[in-house]
Amino acid sequence: MNFKKIIFQLHKILGLTSAVVVFIVSITGCCWAFRDEIESLYDDYKKVAPQNKPILKPTKVKELAKEVFPNNTIHGALFKKNDDAIEVIFYDAEPEFYQSVFLNPYSGKVVQVDDHLRGFFSFILKGHTRLWLPKAIGEQVVGISILVFILIIISGFILWWPKKRKNLKQRLIFEWKKTTRWKRKNFDLHTVIGFYICSLALVLAFTGAMMSYNWLKYVVYKSTGGDKEARFVIPENVNEIIPNDGRVPMDDLIVKLMKENPEVESFELHYPKSNRESIYVEVSNSKGLYYDSDFRFFDQNTLEEIETTSVYGKYQNVKLADKIQRMNYDIHIGAIGGIAGKIIAFIVSLLTASLPVTGILLWYGRHYKKK
Repeated sequence: MNFKKIIFQLHKILGLTSAVVVFIVSITGCCWAFRDEIESLYDDYKKVAPQNKPILKPTKVKELAKEVFPNNTIHGALFKKNDDAIEVIFYDAEPEFYQSVFLNPYSGKVVQVDDHLRGFFSFILKGHTRLWLPKAIGEQVVGISILVFILIIISGFILWWPKKRKNLKQRLIFEWKKTTRWKRKNFDLHTVIGFYICSLALVLAFTGAMMSYNWLKYVVYKSTGGDKEARFVIPENVNEIIPNDGRVPMDDLIVKLMKENPEVESFELHYPKSNRESIYVEVSNSKGLYYDSDFRFFDQNTLEEIETTSVYGKYQNVKLADKIQRMNYDIHIGAIGGIAGKIIAFIVSLLTASLPVTGILLWYGRHYKKK
């Protein structure tokens, strides 16, 4: 067998074994692309009438939210503008629990409770990340299939490249006539579409693989010159001085940050899990983007700011390798390019979903054609 025949066999076998997974992951990826824009059409409950009075303190927010779910763990509290409800996010891995309690920032009244494990987009995310299978099994199947799909893209490009230059045109455009058979049309749909989207599909697949495998994330970070820890690190307090006047320093933190940074989108405060752990605040600087967020840490006794050894620190301190690591999710969903980027990601995902279909039809036509 010559080289191209070996590549063809590899492409066919890998394509047939991963076709269903690639189709599901691609279709659900389409649906996920505009989740934020669609959800914004029916989230009026997140808005409140602003009042000329102080907002609730973080400790009070925690106390009120705990009354709703006393047996579950608070992941963080999201503080936005003066006309936004405070969102308290609860998350437990086992058994899986993921809900948000929205509080009026002035009265503390519960405005809404959202279950993030129910609804259309929860269904889509479960399909995209684990094929609606148990988490431990489904995530492994998806992760392996993404790596296989990367090999399919590379082998497909090798097969696409024509032996003769005169045949290049028919690999680039659809030349269909009234007499063109469906088998030829199907072949063109597979090869022409595959060529035009292969580079972007490769980007989406690779960024997805980085989210599936920490070892790949580490390799990419170090190979691009990263010199920090490629994981999230919450530093410990630097002071052991505990205020004896009855106040909780954390209660002053959000108001202080809001005055210093009035233009930011939100502050997500994470309550320390122990007396030694610092307060972690994720500052969102841009709407719909994550890579340029500031991850800030404060001593819970004195509010002294602490630097982290992780790539997830202040955005102004990041290097190229740090940016690549941080941008991964925004690139994956197309948000890095704004609404245009999301449209491109949507189209590429949709066309990618067509490739397993046309590929299976090609295989079927060759093996079960009429004599």
